[in-house]
Amino acid sequence: MQNYTQLNQQFGIRDQLQFSQDDNGFVMINITNQCAKARISTYAGQIISYQPNGEAEDLFFLSDKALYQQGKSIRGGVPICWPWFGDDTSGFDKPSHGFVRNQQWQVLSTETLEDGRTSVTLATTDTDLTRQLWHYEFNLELNIIIGSTLEMTLKTKNTGKQFFTITQALHSYFKVSDVSNVLIKGLVGKPYIDKLDSFAIKQQTDDIQICHEIDRIYQKSPKQISLTDSGFNRTITITSYGSDTTVVWNPWSTSIKNIVDLDQESYRNFVCVETANVFTDSLTIIPAGREHIVTTVFSIS
Repeated sequence: MQNYTQLNQQFGIRDQLQFSQDDNGFVMINITNQCAKARISTYAGQIISYQPNGEAEDLFFLSDKALYQQGKSIRGGVPICWPWFGDDTSGFDKPSHGFVRNQQWQVLSTETLEDGRTSVTLATTDTDLTRQLWHYEFNLELNIIIGSTLEMTLKTKNTGKQFFTITQALHSYFKVSDVSNVLIKGLVGKPYIDKLDSFAIKQQTDDIQICHEIDRIYQKSPKQISLTDSGFNRTITITSYGSDTTVVWNPWSTSIKNIVDLDQESYRNFVCVETANVFTDSLTIIPAGREHIVTTVFSIS
């Protein structure tokens, strides 16, 4: 892990970006600029807070019971699911949603852009440990730009001599006033896989309301989706590039009882709408330095 004092000396930006270390030893990147404030964990390469100026509420939900422990994922913000999404099917008890959300990332750069936004780039690569879980060489780079909108770009580069196939997701937990106040628009007419009904293929007939447990994978989804929250009087717009899948998830009271790092009633305060490439939208990346880039932009109105 990079020392936060050294990180401040190398990458800190006066009056805009500072590194700190929490009580659990995790290094956090704290950003306050002319547009917004944000917090990023170098462990997991994970943004956990983003709040534009003038907004009363954070964009993201962060569990009060989130675990800040090596080898555990942080429940909230935007975990990075990679190189597989969902439960591992190998039979070797590998971590669900891949391994990069459970390991330390390195800071590559920080920068104040000409328009006042703040750019942070983190990266992780293959190691002896990752090759025990997944036998490929790779470089994974995440660029986060904090401004009046939030922009995240995840770049997967194949640095080895073999092709590999991945599934991935930017697993965004959006904070909501109450799930009963939420309407997700943009997916009408789209087919989806219902994970709660034996992976049956169905079609979305109207805008999505959350009134029970939901776990759906929308394939060939549109580039722009919105989440309207009447309680917070705001609309979150999600615009994505390099992504063909949208995942919508809320555990409701039926499944949250099995999740140790969530309060039993907290399902009412978040909805996951994820920018992804999974199932038939999986990606095969050939060697010799080829790469795939997925970008998502979050805006609030």
